[in-house]
Amino acid sequence: MKLHVGLLPCIVMLFLGMPQLLSSQALIDSNRVLTLEEYFTWIKVHHPIARRANLLERQSKALELQAKGGFDPKAYAEWDQKSFDQKDYFSIGEGGLKLPTRFGIELKAAYTVTDGIYLNPERNLPDAGQAIAGITLPVGRGLMIDQRRADLQQAELMASMNEIERQYLLNDLLLAAATAYWEWGMAHQQLEIYKNALTVAEDRLQGIRESFNQGDKPAIDTLETLIQVQNRQLNYSQAKLNWENAALLLSNFLWYEGHLPLEVSSQMRPPALEDIAYGLDTANDIVFQQELVFTHPDIRRYKVKQEQLMIDQRLAKEQLKPRLDLSYNFLGDGINFINEGHSDDGRFNTLLTQNYKWGLSFDMPLLLRKERGKLDLVEIKMQENNLSIEQKLVEISNKISTYYNQLKFLLEQIDIYSSTVDNYQALLDAENLKFRQGESSIFLINAREQKLIEAQLKLTSLRAKFQKNQQSLQWATGQLGR
Repeated sequence: MKLHVGLLPCIVMLFLGMPQLLSSQALIDSNRVLTLEEYFTWIKVHHPIARRANLLERQSKALELQAKGGFDPKAYAEWDQKSFDQKDYFSIGEGGLKLPTRFGIELKAAYTVTDGIYLNPERNLPDAGQAIAGITLPVGRGLMIDQRRADLQQAELMASMNEIERQYLLNDLLLAAATAYWEWGMAHQQLEIYKNALTVAEDRLQGIRESFNQGDKPAIDTLETLIQVQNRQLNYSQAKLNWENAALLLSNFLWYEGHLPLEVSSQMRPPALEDIAYGLDTANDIVFQQELVFTHPDIRRYKVKQEQLMIDQRLAKEQLKPRLDLSYNFLGDGINFINEGHSDDGRFNTLLTQNYKWGLSFDMPLLLRKERGKLDLVEIKMQENNLSIEQKLVEISNKISTYYNQLKFLLEQIDIYSSTVDNYQALLDAENLKFRQGESSIFLINAREQKLIEAQLKLTSLRAKFQKNQQSLQWATGQLGR
């Protein structure tokens, strides 16, 4: 299913929040110009690649949410009971809440009950059970960073990485779209040139025939003019085909809601190439462009990757430390953590020095070969990434210089050919004047016109190439996707 792009101006204007409304007549206006800005805006909103690029933001949020899940409170419950030979050996139950924090500390709140005739003495608790408030602190490995904190930091960096990837995708998409747009503009301009040339030849043929009928011109002039009309009809037909094919290529980038393709009709027009200003302003200055190298998506992607590797490096270094976890639990009589039979000072001392349970856990690999190997691999990747940054900086810088030099060269050629077209037009005007005075021939006029047409086509090609190179320069600096 295809939608007619005659609806495009109205939809684009509504999207941009423009206050004016388009009448039904405006939708079929044959002079309606599709500007590059409207074209880009439509692509950024509706093209499937652009919509896929926008999904990266949702993906970043999902990854960050997943990483934050490592710090979610966790409720737990355990129950262990043994009955044998009609005897209740023991019943042990514990339930509570564990809360990991971003500082490596884990907090615990629990309640334990026990009962039974063969209960291990160390399991004996007050009749009401026992409340526990505990804390576990890694004082060795895991104090500065652990896997959960590393995952969260990586997820936060992925938000930056996905934004860069979105710009990267849009940068490439809009370059291809801009190339198709200016090919469309060039094809339309060339069609107009051939159309005007055909109109001039047909008018001349009509005049020559009238002169022949009056006996003022020989029959050979009529035949030669007719051949010229036929040649220009052929050129116009080919130009029309090129224009239609260019419109089809342009349609590849126009979609509605990401799944319905739009088709560019003959009612839509590109801006006239001769009406566009040509020059190198401050935004095209090579010094300014070279400063944009460091904000290019490729460079930013490498920098974010370096930050990710630095997190891996910190985590790998952390694994070289011994694991030494200290845990401390306050124990209550039921839910009472303070002995009511003591004075205020005594209650505090009882809380700290009597009703508690603490523990220490230690382990450390003796050779650390796995840990040292992982650290070496991470540091090798960091060096490789730094070398890639240096290489990419040079490549992007040279690419920017190349497109900038091409723009300067094209600007010079456009100036030259603009003057050339004017000169060919002056020669043709002079030849027409001589022809009316009987001092020239149809052959010479046709030759002058052909040279003028060739110069006009060349100038159109140079102007379109200049516009494409301007977009290529923005692409080289990574600015098209912003």
